[in-house]
Amino acid sequence: MERLLCRMVDLAVETNTHLSGALLNRAPSDYRNSFELAHEAGALTKELVERIKPSVGLRNTIVHEYIKVDYSIVAAAVPLALETYSEYQRQLARFVLDQAKASAR
Repeated sequence: MERLLCRMVDLAVETNTHLSGALLNRAPSDYRNSFELAHEAGALTKELVERIKPSVGLRNTIVHEYIKVDYSIVAAAVPLALETYSEYQRQLARFVLDQAKASAR
């Protein structure tokens, strides 16, 4: 489960980095900033960004082992991650579709 949670964050950050580079000509300064730049580019709502940014902290704790991982926290994070990253996918897909429609005009 740890690996899947980390991978979700990593993939989203990679996507955000590509998006901000292509649309804003800027690279994020860190993982959290990648979500802020995706919002600035118009892909994500500010509400979602604020809800999803804490997942970066959990990812960092797991990857860098800042502290001993409390598996009850990891287990509790799973439903929240499913909810927020599903919404992330919806918003991103809507944004890409809107961009494609706009460029086709």
